[in-house]
Formats: sequence, structure tokens, C-alpha cells
Amino acid sequence: MMNSLQDWPEPIVRVQSLSESGLPMIPDRYVKPLSDRPSSNRPENGDANIPIIDLTGLTDDETELSRSTMDRISSACRDWGFFQVVNHGVSPGLLDQARETWRSFFHLPMEIKQAYANSPKTYEGYGSRLGIEKGAILDWSDYYYLHYLPLTLKDYNKWPGSPDYCREVIDEYGKELVKLGGRIMKVLSINLGLNESHLQNAFGGENIGACVRVNFYPKCPQPDLTLGLSSHSDPGGLTILLPDPEVPGLQVRKDDRWITVKPARHAFIVNIGDQIQVGILAFH
Repeated sequence: MMNSLQDWPEPIVRVQSLSESGLPMIPDRYVKPLSDRPSSNRPENGDANIPIIDLTGLTDDETELSRSTMDRISSACRDWGFFQVVNHGVSPGLLDQARETWRSFFHLPMEIKQAYANSPKTYEGYGSRLGIEKGAILDWSDYYYLHYLPLTLKDYNKWPGSPDYCREVIDEYGKELVKLGGRIMKVLSINLGLNESHLQNAFGGENIGACVRVNFYPKCPQPDLTLGLSSHSDPGGLTILLPDPEVPGLQVRKDDRWITVKPARHAFIVNIGDQIQVGILAFH
């Protein structure tokens, strides 16, 4: 009989709890196949980095970016599928507050976090695995996932109530990121020779979908055997990532090499998802 989507196939183990237990070796469940493991023997990528693009002049109402900036965004989408944005219009103070709020949540007592434990039905809440394959190799991370838009899916009961003001910070951060995503999609639409609202409308217009996922990577006693997050591409339209300068390690693949991203201060990393990438390649 198949497992109900209400249930995980096995008891959930929090990676943070494993890390804090002081175990000298990671359990076999987290050991990646040789081909998927990180390797210190791979050549360094030196000064290589994804493009950093200044969005000064891009507002909700105006697209006053120079032609050279528009071209740089177009090239970054085609050549990398990633770029960093600075002067993006989101307050640096809000970025710092969002990071600290989530860091505080993951350091709350386990019994408080467990009140928000998720299930594979929607994945909303506090989680430690994706997929329901029994015996699957797992990533060395915990996470929190929630729906922000559309409003019909927004359920504040799934949002953490601690630390203080957590929900207010998440709401404000989500609002600003949705606006930033709209501004970026406006640029992508123009670069594709489309009406500036084309991509926004294609993803639902006023009913666009938006989710928040926060990944937590505990210290690992054998980091050469596992990954915090397995290699993947994002299936949606656009991912806007706020990196943690205290936890480096994000890599993107280009020309058959893994390039370690060097985050700029208070920058977002923009990942063009599969759905928009297909459109960009088709128009190229």
C-alpha cells in the first residue's frame, strides 16, 4: 500500500540535532555517491564569479536602466542563468533583519520548532527532507517552507510565531521580494522584445505564485561526504536568493565547471528558473 501524502515514510531526524549531538561521523543516509560528493581536488575557479549588476534606476514605475545594463542582464541570463543584483531597492536593514530572524528561529528549542513540523502534503513548515522515497539519500540541511502568494494559499498558522515579530518580518520581506521580482521580470520581458508586463501576466499577473524557503546548514563532521543541498535546477520562473555571508558554498555550473559564488554585500542572487530559461533560449 502506498504511503499517504500526509505522512513521511520514516521518522524525521533533524540534521541540526545530529550536528549538535557531537557525532564524529555522519549517518549513511547522508553519504552521497562518489560522483556527487564535493571534492577539494577539483580545480579552483579563481576570480570567476557570476555577474554583479547594479539596478539603480529600476523602480516599480520606471525602467531607467542603461542599454549596457539591459544587455548585461540579457547576457547573464543566456550565459549563466544567474546574476547578482545590487542597489535593488530593498532596504539593507530589512535583509539583515530577515537573516537574523530566521537564524534565531533555527536556534529555538526543538520543541518549539517541532510545533511547525511539515508533511509531504504541502511541505509547508519546518522540514528536513524532500520526497517520500523510503531509504533515500538525504541532504545535510533543515529548512522552512511557506506559501506567500496567492492569498488563497497564504496560511499564517503555518508561519512561525517565534521569535517576536517573526511574522511581520516575513510579511514585509515577502512583499518587497515580490515587487523586486516584478521589476526584474519587466526587464526580462523587454529584453525578449515583449510587452514589459508579459512575463508577470504569464505567471498569473495579480495572482502570481510566490513561496519562501529558508535553508539551514548545520556544521558537519564530514563535509567531504555530503551536500547541504543536492545539485538541481529551479523549475519555476525566478528565484531570488539572499545568501548568508557566514555560510559560503553556493555553486553554479558553467562550462562543465562548478563556480563558487562570491556574494556581494547586501546583494540578491537571481536564478532564472527553468520556465523563463526555456523562453530566453527560444528567443535567442
